[in-house]
Amino acid sequence: MPGVGKHLLKGTRRRVFPVVPAAQPCHCHTKAALDNTQTSRSPWMASRSLLESLLLNGSRLSAPNATSCDGAREAWALLYGVLPPFVVIVCVCSLLGNLFVLSVFLLPRRRLSVAEIYLANLAASDLVFVLGLPFWAENIVHQFRWPFGGPLCRLVNGVIKANLFISMFLVVAISWDRYRALVHPMASRWRRQRRLAKVTCLLIWVLGGLLSAPTFLFRSVQAVPELNNSHACVLLPPGGAWHWARMVELNVLGFLLPLAAIVFFNGHILASLRGRAEVPGMRCGGPAGGKSTALILTLVAAFLVCWTPYHFFAFLEFLYQVRAVRGCFWEDFIDLGLQYANFFAFTNSCLNPVIYVFVGRLFRTKVWELYQQCSPRSLSPGSLPHRTDVLQHFWQKKNSREP
Repeated sequence: MPGVGKHLLKGTRRRVFPVVPAAQPCHCHTKAALDNTQTSRSPWMASRSLLESLLLNGSRLSAPNATSCDGAREAWALLYGVLPPFVVIVCVCSLLGNLFVLSVFLLPRRRLSVAEIYLANLAASDLVFVLGLPFWAENIVHQFRWPFGGPLCRLVNGVIKANLFISMFLVVAISWDRYRALVHPMASRWRRQRRLAKVTCLLIWVLGGLLSAPTFLFRSVQAVPELNNSHACVLLPPGGAWHWARMVELNVLGFLLPLAAIVFFNGHILASLRGRAEVPGMRCGGPAGGKSTALILTLVAAFLVCWTPYHFFAFLEFLYQVRAVRGCFWEDFIDLGLQYANFFAFTNSCLNPVIYVFVGRLFRTKVWELYQQCSPRSLSPGSLPHRTDVLQHFWQKKNSREP
């Protein structure tokens, strides 16, 4: 979530002010030095260096040697051209796809199962997330000059940051539910209640909001000299220990611990499926249980594939901020890597509806049920039983051909 310089996702997750390497400092008090910094580096890198030194050192501006880093200008120019249309496409596809998923789950007049409660909340989280993407695309079109004011600066970045945590925790909850249903089916039968699932989802939304609170508090619109005193949406960290707190929050609480839980739950699920497959005539939780498990395992795998690169580059950024790695190569590699990793992570919000349709056989059946319920012809006398028999025959025949 970028504030000044790189991306909205980067802005909410990424600190605008990494620690500047001590090697080759230059004291740039003159306009010529600022112009040299502006022309030889990307607007993001120049602005974050200036803002950090103003914050930490008063009026002294200390930055890496501006002439030694070209800021990968060609890569940034490509990114400026590719990102806005990409974000718009992801936004439209994800908006339509997740609205469709929610309508399938919520419109039929029946109670949701425990797994469907978690999946509906995941779709709602993705839907809220994509509502902030058009603001980010417009911000990139203006090369990180924020045109929407301070309240939207905090709101858009905060919502995107909250989605990172909410989505990850929901994936953990989904894996936990499947683990209890398949690995400990008898012991968990009385625990897998809809009320417990609803309370769990509520706690996840509250926790995601709390973990994103620093973004709501410290994000603001500031004039940036490197952007000709244009206003950018930047994050002003409160102190020197901020980088460590942010690393623990984002990489440990937001990724490593949930990842360990996901690997544990799904590892035991796969082991249970293999063990049951070796027993003749034994089905893994029944036909419905096997179909739900295949869908959920695919969703978990897609989520990890899409989000792991972002957390990798976010950790590299932390290493740069604490001066564990230095130099122009790492500066440009981390900044550009975070940008492209964010683009890749965005696609997860529009991948999930596709997975529901192509992997979720029960979901496809629910789509037909919703179609029957909403179709005017289905209300005519005698038409519903015939249509139901035809559809059931079609899906039974199709599902029998699927593994």
